[in-house]
Amino acid sequence: MGIGLLVAGLILFLGVHSLPITGKIRAGLRSRLGEGGYKALFSLLSLAGLALIVLGYAQARAEGAPVLYDPPIWLRHVTMLLMVPVFVLLLAAYLPGRIKAKVRHPMIVAIKIWALSHLLANGDVASALLFLAFLAWAVVDRVSLKRRGGIPALAPGSAAARNDSIAIVGGLAIYGLFLWKLHGWLIGVPLV
Repeated sequence: MGIGLLVAGLILFLGVHSLPITGKIRAGLRSRLGEGGYKALFSLLSLAGLALIVLGYAQARAEGAPVLYDPPIWLRHVTMLLMVPVFVLLLAAYLPGRIKAKVRHPMIVAIKIWALSHLLANGDVASALLFLAFLAWAVVDRVSLKRRGGIPALAPGSAAARNDSIAIVGGLAIYGLFLWKLHGWLIGVPLV
């Protein structure tokens, strides 16, 4: 039951987030629904997909999803190390600065690192489905973004430096909160 919900959620969530890859479908929906209607539908479907992912993943873990591989304990430390830049990149995606200009698509890079690092530490079927799906989507989306072109704008010097500082300090603070308690509260797996 849990794996089915997880797969349905992944199809819905990643399918909706793949609309920009298929520009014609997205443009058609925007013209029919209007900008506000498109955004409302996008948000509603994304939220429903995310809810199914969370519910399905939790149920699959509770049901005891079969184990594909048993990662060594030291890979958990590698995962924690790889996760250090993830929150910085997530914030940099919304803060035009040198990080965003250099990385170009920090959200996609953050998703790739998050998914790959979690594949290293989790060997059950539910985790493999979840993290491989997001990793594959991020790779396809990055290739699509490359074809579509467009380079993120760089904010003026002082604003770029300020935005980079906010991304770094804020990202590391969020990472610290996840290490401290948030991962345990949100995911059900305490890290320390």
